Amino acid sequence: MTNTTVKDMTSGSPTKLIFGFFIPMVFGLLFQQLYNMVDTIIVGKYLGVEALASVGSTGSINFMIIGFCMGVCNGFAIPVAQEFGGKDFTQLRKFAANGAWLAMVFAGVMTTVVCLLCRRILLWMNTPADIIDGAYAYIFVIFLGIPATYLYNMVSGIIRSLGDSRTPLYFLIISSLLNVVLDLVTIVVLDLVTIVVLDLGVSGAAWATVISQAVSGIACLIFMAKRYEVLRMTKEEAIPNGKIMKTLCRIGIPMGLQYSITAIGSMVLQVAVNGLGSMSVAAMTAASKIGTFFCCPFDALGSTMATYGGQNMGARRLERLGEGLRAAVFMGAVYALLALIVLSRFGDQIARMFLDESQVELLGQVKQYLLTGAFFYIPLVLVNVVRFLIQGMGYTRKAVLAGVCEMAALAGVGFLLVPYFGYTAACFASPCAWIAADFFLIFSYFGIIKKLCLEQERERKMLEKTFCNKEDFVSGS
Repeated sequence: MTNTTVKDMTSGSPTKLIFGFFIPMVFGLLFQQLYNMVDTIIVGKYLGVEALASVGSTGSINFMIIGFCMGVCNGFAIPVAQEFGGKDFTQLRKFAANGAWLAMVFAGVMTTVVCLLCRRILLWMNTPADIIDGAYAYIFVIFLGIPATYLYNMVSGIIRSLGDSRTPLYFLIISSLLNVVLDLVTIVVLDLVTIVVLDLGVSGAAWATVISQAVSGIACLIFMAKRYEVLRMTKEEAIPNGKIMKTLCRIGIPMGLQYSITAIGSMVLQVAVNGLGSMSVAAMTAASKIGTFFCCPFDALGSTMATYGGQNMGARRLERLGEGLRAAVFMGAVYALLALIVLSRFGDQIARMFLDESQVELLGQVKQYLLTGAFFYIPLVLVNVVRFLIQGMGYTRKAVLAGVCEMAALAGVGFLLVPYFGYTAACFASPCAWIAADFFLIFSYFGIIKKLCLEQERERKMLEKTFCNKEDFVSGS
């Protein structure tokens, strides 16, 4: 294990370790969001508001399916982090190999099913008639790229479980730059030269995202195979193992469902917003893209805590879990306040990146959505930090139940409030979901810690009793 980018998070200052892991993670997520922001800016500027609404109307279904893929891959990486913390490298390689086998199966099945059903889902979601064809053209290509999503997230998840958050960043930078170039080629250049047969429209943005992610995943896989000695496995270690696959599914599927369950609530909310018309859809699309970009540090903290929790759980360093939690929450709270200040001061200017200055009503709606969310960023800090820490410790079902709380809140706002209060109610949907999840997660975390401490104390007493018995036997008493 000579690679210096691999990091053991079971010893040393939790604050320094978390911050050191967090910085590359946040840059990686920012570049990943650059994919979506570039798509949105180019689509909005060159293809118009209707095309922007087409892409935006797919946001919740995109989150449900692609989020499941990402959650499953993150779940498959948790046992790898735990075995790394426990220094059982043979078992680590078996988990990595079987995770790869499962990812291939999941990717094939999901690609087939969702590509066949995606138009029906768009119809069920009450997608406005003037944008449904564009929405289908975009999301169908994104779903064709599900294998690329699995590839990149599986490989990067394994690498991060070893404490290396830098390497995935480098490949994401390459992927992001490639995505920008492909967006410009498929939308702007082809439109300027008016090659009708190659006029891809919104599907061009989708192809740019899929191709760039596939390139990033393949390059990352090749690098991982050559660079990380701890992952060089024998044929026996790479053989599919039913017991290990069962363990991986027990952890990975709930993590995937956590994203999908939350997305169901988002879909209900999207249906309600769709009923307000394509202008409201376009405003929420632009605002969501900007908001997601500003929320990258919260997601990075979450991913950091999943690795931190996994390694320390594997090493049975329970005392470090609380220390890490406090450090991560403090970092997140500081950033939340800074983000609120920036969005309050520059929200209008940021919105103009996506929309024309003449669209005054849309610009106002975008700023309203952004500021409403920003006032509740500290509850979002707790959602990400506590949930991912619990996941890294192996308690993925708790995270699923937190997702149910989010789903209920989002669906409740969509069903009950949006029809009466319109777009303003939609702006409060995510904050309501974060607060609902926090109530469940905080109580769950302290319950888990109490249980683990009691188990550890019982183990300590049993060892002491065994040791004392042996001393009595040796002394003849």
